[in-house]
Amino acid sequence: MQQHTDSSSDYSSDPSSDVEPDPESDSAAHWESHYSRLDPDWGSRANPVLRDLVGIFAPTPGTALDVGCGHGGDAVWLAGLGWDVTAVDVARTALDRVADAARAAGVSDRVRPVRHDLARTFPAGTFDLVNASYFHTPVEIPRAQVLRRAAAAVAPDGLLILVEHASSAPWSSHFGQDVRFPTAAETFASLDLGDGWHTERCDEPRRVATGPHGETAPVVENVIVVRRTGK
Repeated sequence: MQQHTDSSSDYSSDPSSDVEPDPESDSAAHWESHYSRLDPDWGSRANPVLRDLVGIFAPTPGTALDVGCGHGGDAVWLAGLGWDVTAVDVARTALDRVADAARAAGVSDRVRPVRHDLARTFPAGTFDLVNASYFHTPVEIPRAQVLRRAAAAVAPDGLLILVEHASSAPWSSHFGQDVRFPTAAETFASLDLGDGWHTERCDEPRRVATGPHGETAPVVENVIVVRRTGK
């Protein structure tokens, strides 16, 4: 995929933002460096766990928010199913590639790449589906607060899907092999949901993951799926 040098027509900072993302912030600098060095094809396919979950729990398309969208594999796949997707990341390079991928797939009218530093600002509005797949970072951020804002963005009868690392793959460049990830129960508790929610899933399945060069390894993941039942 060719990256555009001027993508001002493809995405912008959300007008609901209080502050334009600071390109020199630790988070923006880290992820911009990461994506500028990363193969554009990495992360361009939808997370297979998400594909299964959407098929079971959210088969009817609506509006979706993809938190920390990366190269947009999830966002573009959802758009292909008919979802109208707001795809959020802090890295301009990632958002350029999301816009490219959406055009190549013929779904650019249903994918809106938006730049946010989620530790500081968050998209306005509510969504029928909020997806946060592998929303981890080695940069210190108020992660639990961001995930609570993600939950608050779920519309009535809408779904929040969190798929998280519960173990570190051998090829991971972000986390050491001795890092401790939260359990599914710990992440669920940190959401502080209260009444008005139904838990569809909260468990820690194992699967075989594929790395950037085709290598495979068993991994453990947290899968949390909750539906808002109240207003």
